[in-house]
This record gives sequence, C-alpha cells and structure tokens, in this order.
Amino acid sequence: MGAISGIVAFVPDKQFSQWSETAIMTQYPARYPLTSKPPRTSSSVTVSRIPRILAVANQKGGVGKTTTAINLATGLCAVGKRVLLVDLDPQGNASTGLGVRRSTIQKSTYDVIFGDVNVLDALVKTKVPGLSVVPSSVHLSGAEIELVTAKRREYRLREALRNPMPYDYIIIDCPPSLNLLTLNALVATDSIVVPLQCEFYALEGLSHLVKTVERVKKTYNPRLNIHGVLLTMYDKRNNLSGMVARDVRKFFGDKVYKTVIPRNVRVSEAPSYGLPAIVYDMRCPGAQAYIHLAGEVLKRERKLMGQSRAA
Repeated sequence: MGAISGIVAFVPDKQFSQWSETAIMTQYPARYPLTSKPPRTSSSVTVSRIPRILAVANQKGGVGKTTTAINLATGLCAVGKRVLLVDLDPQGNASTGLGVRRSTIQKSTYDVIFGDVNVLDALVKTKVPGLSVVPSSVHLSGAEIELVTAKRREYRLREALRNPMPYDYIIIDCPPSLNLLTLNALVATDSIVVPLQCEFYALEGLSHLVKTVERVKKTYNPRLNIHGVLLTMYDKRNNLSGMVARDVRKFFGDKVYKTVIPRNVRVSEAPSYGLPAIVYDMRCPGAQAYIHLAGEVLKRERKLMGQSRAA
C-alpha cells in the first residue's frame, strides 16, 4: 500500500503516513476493509505516568482550533499513543465532534476544576480506540466569574492533570479567548499548538497570544513554550493565504509546522457525524494533512525530549 501523498511540498514522514493509514483502516474495518494489522507498539501496555500535555490555543475563534485538537489526538492514537482530550471550551464542540451526546454527560471539566472530581472519573471513551475525552458542559460558561474568587485559581487544572495516568498525551482544547480558563490551560501545559488561519487579522491575534505566553512563562509556568504554529484553512488559489504563510514563516521560522491544513469540505462535514475527519474520510486532503501533522508533532516531541534529557 502506497504512502499517502502530501498536499504540500513538505512531507514530514511518509513512513508515518503508511503506518497510520494501516492502523486507521484496521481500527475501522467497516469504513476501510483491510486484512493486515498495524505493528504492535509499546503503548499497548498500560502504564501510569504523568503524560505530556499540549494545549491547542488561540484567542481568535474560527481558526480550526477544535478541529485540530480532535484530529491531532486521533492521529496520535493511530500509531498507538493513548490520548486524553480535555474539552475546556464552554461550547463543547470537541465533545460533540467525538460523538459525545450532551444529554449523557454526567461529569465534565467543570466538575474537575470546581468539584474536586478526579479526571479519570470524568472521562468518556470515544469511538476512536485509545482516545478518551473529558467533556465540556454549559456550567463552564460561568466558570470565569467563579474563578475570580477561587483559591489558587490559576492552578486548578494543573493540579488535576499533572498526576500519573494511563495516557501518553493530554490535549486541551482551549476557549477562543484569553480568560481564566485559558490561563489555567497555559499554566498546566508543557507546550502550545497554535492554529492560525491564513488571513490578515489572524496575525494581529497571534502577537497578543505570544505576549501572553511570555507573561505566563515568567509568572506561572517556566516550562511553557510554543510547540508550533499551524497554518489552517489554506487556499492555494488565494494570494492572501500565500502572503500570510510567508510572513508567518519569516517571523517564527522553524516554529511553524511544515504541514499546512487546506480548506476542505469533508473536514467540515465530519463533526456532524460525531467523527474525526481522519476517520470520516481518511483520504480527503484535510485528513491527510492532519495525519502528517501528527507525525511532525511526534518528531518535535522526540527532539524536545532529547534536549530535556541533555539539559
């Protein structure tokens, strides 16, 4: 079976694409009939440790933040990683996008932050093997007011997540604003993945986010850094998309992922079926791009871990 062809000139790892394609097709035989099985990984053995935490954050809405969180988590699961997705957005789109019905939610991220509920007691297993989600609830809408007078308000999420768990990664889907919920995510996380829509106004919002990250790093979380900037909703027919991409790469350099997420109808359709785009239509350009992104994220993770051990 051939590798998934890249949608842009940069293909981070074709071997990863072949592996993840086989894994996805095996996990979903009804959608992708296949007789071969993916290679066994060490992640198949349940081990509790403090997971790596990545927050998907941008204070600007409509940039593909939730779509990125869902599909990045799915891509990591496709190669044997165990992932917990924490839905910190009061809108709860990450939860519904993974097929979680609001009427069935008993415990949510609100209970984890304010009710002293253990994360493992609040999670819901999804249709994606290896992927669980701590769903959001409408109560998070008032969390901003409640956090103002709460003790250790900036550390609530950190204290809940930085404990040994049977997961390799925790991915936090942040609200589209720089409020106390987002601050909790930035204090808890190791690195931030920043989706950036290829339009002019997105650049202005990115500069505010970078300043916020620096302040949080100095005051609350010295380990915090930007894992990478992800260009989303890229339209190669639009000159503005190309201009924004060049400007971002010029300013942030290697911090910008080589993978670019294109505008794609199938990616927009997937949430209505409660499925990640990678599962809904693995061969569409958007799904292929997110598979490549997962490979690129793992490459950077290996590099970061190597630097950490060396230090």
